[in-house]
Amino acid sequence: MLLFCSLVTSSCGVYSFTGTTLSPTIKTVTVNNFVLATAGGPANLPLTFNERLKEYYQRYTNLKVVPANGDLLLEGNITGYELIPVAPTAQDQAGVNRLQITILVRFYNNKDETKNFEQPFSFYRDFPQSQTLSQNESRLVPQILDQIVLDIFNKTAADW
Repeated sequence: MLLFCSLVTSSCGVYSFTGTTLSPTIKTVTVNNFVLATAGGPANLPLTFNERLKEYYQRYTNLKVVPANGDLLLEGNITGYELIPVAPTAQDQAGVNRLQITILVRFYNNKDETKNFEQPFSFYRDFPQSQTLSQNESRLVPQILDQIVLDIFNKTAADW
């Protein structure tokens, strides 16, 4: 029975119970500072995003976040911070406003270059037309960033 259990668990190789599919040879991750490459958005948006991304890797992997030369490298730009009117009404007004954030990510896997990619990640949240962006921004931005971080993590560490 013991032999069977050890064969089953060792045959999976790169599977982990955290949902990651990272190779055991990958020990470190570097998150270079993402920069704001668009007009608009809170001044602290890049810093907030960088810290959320680092924290997520620390919390859900065994990787050590290092300032340079990590086995994995993430970098990029915040390329979109848009307020978009959606759901038009009969009065030619938007019934709902949408806050959408787009982040271009460049990912390098220094142990397996076939995993490298450059891809935009985007997410949005809607809020009522009767409210302003400043009334909703502090609530919506963290929700949007959390989803983008999750999407990036799934693409880079969970291989989804």
